[in-house]
Amino acid sequence: MGDESAREAPVREDRARGAQARGDRPRPGPARPDRAGSDRARPRAAAAPGREPEVEADTAAPPPTAVQTVTVTDDENGMRVDRFFEARFPGLSFSHIQRIVRKGEVRVNGKRVDTKDRLEAGQAVRVPPLRLDAPKTAGGSEAEEKTRAFLKSITLFEDADVMVLDKPFGLAVQGGSGTTRHVDGMLDALRDAKGQRPRLVHRLDKDTAGCLLIAKTRFAASTLAKSFRSREARKVYWALVAGVPKPRQGRISTFLAKEEREDESYMRIAKHGEEGATHAVTYYAVVETAAHQLAWLSLKPVTGRTHQLRAHMAHIGHPIVGDPKYFSIENWQLPGGIQNRLHLMARRLVIPHPRQGVIDVTAPLPQHMLQSFNLLGFDATRYDPIEDAPDED
Repeated sequence: MGDESAREAPVREDRARGAQARGDRPRPGPARPDRAGSDRARPRAAAAPGREPEVEADTAAPPPTAVQTVTVTDDENGMRVDRFFEARFPGLSFSHIQRIVRKGEVRVNGKRVDTKDRLEAGQAVRVPPLRLDAPKTAGGSEAEEKTRAFLKSITLFEDADVMVLDKPFGLAVQGGSGTTRHVDGMLDALRDAKGQRPRLVHRLDKDTAGCLLIAKTRFAASTLAKSFRSREARKVYWALVAGVPKPRQGRISTFLAKEEREDESYMRIAKHGEEGATHAVTYYAVVETAAHQLAWLSLKPVTGRTHQLRAHMAHIGHPIVGDPKYFSIENWQLPGGIQNRLHLMARRLVIPHPRQGVIDVTAPLPQHMLQSFNLLGFDATRYDPIEDAPDED
């Protein structure tokens, strides 16, 4: 599925685990500093007596910057050249970056580079004259203030490097066809004075609620991405499915391939070696059942494929309740009182902190799942039986 800021004390694992055991939200870390004071536009100087006030030419092209040489920092280690310029110079257009690199105006330790080349800490980057667009004023609009307030209201944990959001049901993580409101776009409201913004580390489906990890520094983004790739991140999902799987605890291993169907994509079970097919592994365990009609499952994905859990549960004949794409049991009726919404959530996330310690955060049940659990008599504070499942392929 980086940035830069001051260091904070390591995450306290015992506090987060204690919150998880009680079924509560972990208490957020230090409150985000108020940006309003630094982000408000400065008042313009008064016009001299007897002269007409000057009108700022907002549309005028700013003068080019001077040639400069900058050093790659530790937080920027491993960044692509184009991402480096986007981060260092927020007003620089993508086409401008492509052009100056292609023409050889950008040099790293005196040598030409490509936009996709990775930088190393300590390298000297020659920056040619640049024409930068005027930076957007952050924090000035009422809409941005509302966005920041909303993000703060769904924050489960935050420190100088990371934040964990309780992503609501129905909110997209990234933009797409017809999607204008999404988490990635909202993160623009959290840009710092240098134009840096938090960034996504992984993704959740639009209708999957729960723990969503955000990196606030470039160092954190790089470190957390490595943790996901090396499968150090432990993710526990909860789902309500049709029927009761047998055996009650097991491993699902298939290959998945994307298939385009009309206006949407669909993940289907594929054969080994098939073009575009990727291996996907999921562990599941039945936590509790309701009259053999429904089962509360704890799911642990070892891999992180698109729609993996939804496709895997449908594959074994126990699709997730409310899944509009993968639920295909004929003549199956939704039990009374249960909403026809996807009953899948990212319940818990455990991952090494980029600095030291462990991030261990638990999200509360989304409202529609809480309603279903209460109706069925399920206890959300019950021990998770799949927590120690092995991480095998």
